[in-house]
Amino acid sequence: MTRDEFLALALRNPVNAAIIDELHRLALPDAWLVSGCLVQTTWNVLTGRAIDHGIADYDVFYFDPDTSWEAEDAVIREMHARLGHLGVKIETRNQARVHLWYPGKHGLPYPPLARSTDGIDRFLTQNTQVGVRRSGDGFEVYAPRGFDDIAGLVARPNPGPNFSAASYAAKAARWKALWPELTVIPAK
Repeated sequence: MTRDEFLALALRNPVNAAIIDELHRLALPDAWLVSGCLVQTTWNVLTGRAIDHGIADYDVFYFDPDTSWEAEDAVIREMHARLGHLGVKIETRNQARVHLWYPGKHGLPYPPLARSTDGIDRFLTQNTQVGVRRSGDGFEVYAPRGFDDIAGLVARPNPGPNFSAASYAAKAARWKALWPELTVIPAK
């Protein structure tokens, strides 16, 4: 699967397209639509399922040096005001402040990030290490692991500083139930 093939499939979900367009209009710093909503849309097209089958939420990353909860909450509220009509759960997170709450919530280290793509690099699975945003008249796609696992319906662990084998197993089991064609590579 090429970048353009992936992008065409991911954008067949009108919610993905609407969020990406709104992020561009909002001009949030270093903003991306990331992870499962993109990959799962692609899986749904490839397997002939409803475009939104199994998509629990739509993750938005941005990177703002203002790490206050108040600033992030204002962005979350603005996203809801602009996109609430879509009727989906949108998880908007300032990647500059994840290190402040992640260890307390998950009991794992989370060194500070320098940009949103650093957060994408830390996802539990390699196949979800992907982000899309508008760039000029086109799109920018960040996919450090490429598209082979997405196209092949493969879930592969991405060990890193915040990796949890238990969280990976739970995520992979949920996905396997929704997409039985999925090949799950166990964590070591």
